[in-house]
Amino acid sequence: MNPIIVESFADMVREKGIDRDILMSVIEETFAMMVRKKYGLEAKFDIVMNMDKGDIEIYLEKTVAEKVEDPSTQISVEDAFKKSGEELEPGDEYVEVINTGKDFGRRLIITAKQNLNQKIREIEKDNLFNEYNGLVGDVLVGEVYQIRQGDLFILHNRRELLLPKSEQIQRERWRKGDTIRALCKEVRRSTVNSTPIVVLSRTDPRFLAKLMESEVPEIFDGFITIKAVAREPGERAKVAVESNDERIDPVGACVGMKGVRIHSIVRELANESIDVIPWAEEPDVFLARALSPAKLISVELDDTTKTATVLVSDDQVSLAIGKQGQNVRLASKLTGYQINLVKEARDEEDIELIEFRDEIGLDLYTELIRARIDTAKEFLNTPVEALQQIPGLTLERIGQIRDLLEREFQQADQALEDVAEKAGFKLTTLRPEIREGVAEENTHDEAK
Repeated sequence: MNPIIVESFADMVREKGIDRDILMSVIEETFAMMVRKKYGLEAKFDIVMNMDKGDIEIYLEKTVAEKVEDPSTQISVEDAFKKSGEELEPGDEYVEVINTGKDFGRRLIITAKQNLNQKIREIEKDNLFNEYNGLVGDVLVGEVYQIRQGDLFILHNRRELLLPKSEQIQRERWRKGDTIRALCKEVRRSTVNSTPIVVLSRTDPRFLAKLMESEVPEIFDGFITIKAVAREPGERAKVAVESNDERIDPVGACVGMKGVRIHSIVRELANESIDVIPWAEEPDVFLARALSPAKLISVELDDTTKTATVLVSDDQVSLAIGKQGQNVRLASKLTGYQINLVKEARDEEDIELIEFRDEIGLDLYTELIRARIDTAKEFLNTPVEALQQIPGLTLERIGQIRDLLEREFQQADQALEDVAEKAGFKLTTLRPEIREGVAEENTHDEAK
């Protein structure tokens, strides 16, 4: 009995790292369950264990009585004499040593083994949960053990961890046996068998922060603090840093000499472009830095709705938006403000009317040239009454040509607005005539 219960499970416990005291407690509870099933719930007993030798002794305690009313706690004078050979009187304590192999029987022993095995599995699950719950937020290094429907199963300290497809950088490709680094994102209980599932991530912003901490000693030592991180995994990221020592340039320290520090992180993240920007307490200054490399004209913040209206010149719009809206999206994530871009439009370059000769028609184009209307803007700025004096120009035809010319000027603006709409932010255009109107109103109000 002792080798079956103690030695076999002791070996398994050592392999799985279960605490020795916890093991003794579990085994003691198992034997207590066996005694109660055999002798009743009211039975009095004592279990003595020696884990080093694998010895377990169980002492059953009963009271000697003339008439036995409760067999689980009492024994008759005759039975006590037969078992011990001693003459005991009613009221005396009788102690019997239980033979675990003989007295319990095969069926009860099998039940005890199953119960002990179940408890050890539960302890193992709890140990796994507690171990990795304490590692949440840390970077773990493991080996790709299995690939199943895009999900990666990572072997770490003989434990199987999960890196879901949704937590992987899209363009990365892994093979079985590859060494991989990932952030321990969360530990959750399985709904099926309560086995903890350790979820890893390579897309979490904290992963980038931890990589920078490992590469930049000033961050690890606390001289530089990472204030905010925004990522589009595998594409681009923005990191805001602040120096706690005025002698240290936070951006320069993070980038390193000739970019050596940041480049190692970029390679780890599948060439993800990383912008390191200095943190600022003032929200408008921080937002302006977050939208770099674009240069802004003005920033207006609404702290109630957490929105920002940013005015940029026409030649800075593309920089502010970034590739498919990446720059403005990341700036919004980094600062926590919903950004609305307003483009300050320049006076568009004029277009020679000959560019539209085919659409207008040769005869009408010739008449317009004779009337000294050579460019698109000259046509748009000519009063309708004057245009109607030109042969072949009806009111309907004037409207058609105006629409054609205006669409040409608006194509570039529309393209940027389409990008903005797909990227999830708003882009509007502030025309020169609107600016002039606003300036006049301001001047009038100041005069009042």
